[in-house]
Order: sequence, then structure tokens, then C-alpha cells
Amino acid sequence: MITTPAAAVERFGDCLNAGDLDGALALYEPDATFQAQPDAPPARGREQIRAALEGFFALEPTIDGEIVKVVEADDVALVMNRWSLRGTQPGGEPLELAGVSADVVRRQDDGSWRVVVDDPWGGGGA
Repeated sequence: MITTPAAAVERFGDCLNAGDLDGALALYEPDATFQAQPDAPPARGREQIRAALEGFFALEPTIDGEIVKVVEADDVALVMNRWSLRGTQPGGEPLELAGVSADVVRRQDDGSWRVVVDDPWGGGGA
């Protein structure tokens, strides 16, 4: 069980590194939103999020993260995570990306935390 807001974001990185798409998808609420590309419409709901995440998982990435900030308000929290990703593009070229994510997570009835809004590009200069 994911028992802290930060652990929900950290677990996503573990799933990405392990190639566990289903595990990553389980971290999202059913009606969550994922901003896969900075200037594209967000993916909404698990079906669209799965399709968007398939692109990330296809890179066979390795991601490293560092929780920068967690702000909690009752059962909702904002988690900011500085991340760097290395992977391989479909043509075989190496790819390196980095950013600071802004994730909104919510405590569930069982006490676990799930992602409501995931914006890997949303942290600006934090």
C-alpha cells in the first residue's frame, strides 16, 4: 500500500524502471489526468493514460527522481519531483529528458494515495 503522497510518485518511478505498465497505471485514480506532452491536451481516465504511458514505457527508460516538495491539505497533496530519464527512441537513438513534475495525489478510503493529476512538465523552475 502506498502510505504517503511522496511514495505514490516514487512508486511510479519504480514501475517505469521495471517496465511495469499495469503497476504504474494502478497508481492513478480512474478519472485521473496525465499531461503526457507539454503542449498537447491531457490524457483523461485510465484508458487514455494507458495509451499515453505506453509511449514512455516503449523507450525502455531508466528514471531517477528526487522529491523536492510535498504540500498536504487534508486528503490531498501536491508532490513536486525533480526527475531525469534516459531511454532509447524507436529508431535506436538515445534520449535524455529531465524536468520537475507537479503531481496531485489524494488519500483513498483505505488510507492509500493515488494520483489525480500528473504533470511531468509542471514544476517550472522548482
